[in-house]
Amino acid sequence: MKALRVFVIRHGETDFSRARRFAGARDVPLNARGRLQSEAVAAALAAEPLAAVYASPLERARASAELIAKPHGLEPRLAPLFREMAFGQWEGLLRDELAARSPADATAWRDTPHLAAPPAGERLAEVAARVGEGIATLRDSHAGATVALVTHAIVTRLIVLQGLGLGPERLWSVDASPAGITELEYQGEWVTVHRMNTIAHLDGTP
Repeated sequence: MKALRVFVIRHGETDFSRARRFAGARDVPLNARGRLQSEAVAAALAAEPLAAVYASPLERARASAELIAKPHGLEPRLAPLFREMAFGQWEGLLRDELAARSPADATAWRDTPHLAAPPAGERLAEVAARVGEGIATLRDSHAGATVALVTHAIVTRLIVLQGLGLGPERLWSVDASPAGITELEYQGEWVTVHRMNTIAHLDGTP
């Protein structure tokens, strides 16, 4: 089976990510810095032979993907399976606000994220299942090609963990910075992580 190369990119900065608020399913837009960061990603990947650019349907990912796709003359393809984890009643809260409102929930999310259950939200296992389905679809559709996927922090972490054969309980073992680039190669039963959360392309952005 031919290899699939995937650049997984977290969307650029938003006011929520800057403040470390739970955004989840909310349609939070990029801020000015986030647009500059996405333009820097576009420049970094301009010479790559991208066959397609996929994006979570949430605005912050779509807007980032449009900038990244532009040098290639591509239009982003929406991929709902890669939307961010829905945090339900946690959405809009700062981490400290969650801790004050529900110490048990905050502790679970910090220490055992795979067991956390945001009210009216998703469990991590549910997100991991749909992300795995999304990756399988990409592998079927783009064997032998290179694609970009613009998504979110939790999704990016889960993609890396699945590639390394690790479970969602290891969520905090990897990081996903705004506009960070992660590169994976899928070849048969093997997944190789070529780079993870690189941000050197952001040097010089405000």
